[in-house]
Amino acid sequence: MRRTWFAELYFFFGLVLAALLGGWSTGGIAWWLLAAVTILMVRHGWQLRKLERWLGSGRQRNPPESWGVWGQVFDDYFRLQKRYYKRKKRLGKVIREFRESTAAMPDGSLVLDGQFHILWFNAAAERMLRLSSKRDLGQSLSNLVRNPRLSAYLAAGEFEQPIVLRSSVDETRSLSVRIIPYGSNQYLALFRDVTRMLRLQAMRRDFVANASHELRSPLTVLAGYIDSLADDPGLGIHWHKPVAEMQQQCQRMSSLVGDLLELSRLETEEPDPEAIDPVDVSAMGARIVREARLQDAEDHQVEFHGLAEAGLLGVERELHSAFANLVLNAIRYSGSGGTVQVTWRLEDNGQGVFEVSDNGIGIEEKHLPFITQRFYRIDSGRGRSKGGTGLGLAIVKHVLSRHGGLLEVSSEPGQGSTFRCVFPAERVTVEATRDIAQT
Repeated sequence: MRRTWFAELYFFFGLVLAALLGGWSTGGIAWWLLAAVTILMVRHGWQLRKLERWLGSGRQRNPPESWGVWGQVFDDYFRLQKRYYKRKKRLGKVIREFRESTAAMPDGSLVLDGQFHILWFNAAAERMLRLSSKRDLGQSLSNLVRNPRLSAYLAAGEFEQPIVLRSSVDETRSLSVRIIPYGSNQYLALFRDVTRMLRLQAMRRDFVANASHELRSPLTVLAGYIDSLADDPGLGIHWHKPVAEMQQQCQRMSSLVGDLLELSRLETEEPDPEAIDPVDVSAMGARIVREARLQDAEDHQVEFHGLAEAGLLGVERELHSAFANLVLNAIRYSGSGGTVQVTWRLEDNGQGVFEVSDNGIGIEEKHLPFITQRFYRIDSGRGRSKGGTGLGLAIVKHVLSRHGGLLEVSSEPGQGSTFRCVFPAERVTVEATRDIAQT
């Protein structure tokens, strides 16, 4: 028991003892006890009055002077008040630092509540979206930035990836919008001007497309003359090897131009809903394998197993390009006589998987995040010697993205690689479950 409680008990019992002694000496014990109770009530009432005045004094820090339990109450409350002021000061400092940091950001930053109403925004957001603190605080973001894509983005609640919108203030500018959930049902909205980046990307795509178109015609002419030269019976024997080398390099350049044009088309053209048809993946896979065997000069064992009546909703030409790239890559990076397994199957959750496995050289783990980048090569010498352009997996990635699919890769150096094209269940069409196999 605290010392203060002992003091309070000593006072109480002392007062009662004094009342008993006074009552015994005068013969009026009841009156003396009533007087003792009155003294106690007056003391506690006075202490409550002091507490009320202290609490109502606003920012006065020093507690009233007292003893016993009331002194302890005043001291404990004073300590709690000091801790509260310290926490409040720290919180205010954090809020000021947050506002200063976000105000200094070049990106437009807005703090939103659970219904996407604006609670605060920085100077960049004010300039970028033409907001006013007097007019727009408390307004819904979708009411101030009127764009169907933003409304659908907020309604979907899937904020893993940003979206790009045309600015409602300046139609010539593009804004990247990202919503970041934090705290208790609050959001941070970030608006970034990506106009310059998109223009640079468009310039790059246009340059690649135009350069590829300009190269195609002279390459066609050059290839025709080289083929005619190779077929000339009067060609000296010492020219056979140089001409064959020219044919090989010309064919490689033609493949490179073709891949560049295809990649440019995939990046610039929006998917055409009218071009989407049911695709017989099993028949396509079998055809790709037959074509690969005809091109294979190293006697690889290429096998295909597929679900006969399971298909995909997509663009057949694009899917053929992606699957053929994977099969040719598997052959290209497998040793002579290696095995390539091509499979088309359905998972238990209804997803479709086109899988290409080989027992070739494999890929080190450090290369896996970069293999779908343009011209990224693990072994540049081997890739060029095998006729690769360095664009095949970039094409695969873009085709799968246009079909809602994902590319999964697993590989071990010296053990081979497995590439899986995973398509969502809503893209899969199934009429039967009869397996076919071609070996």
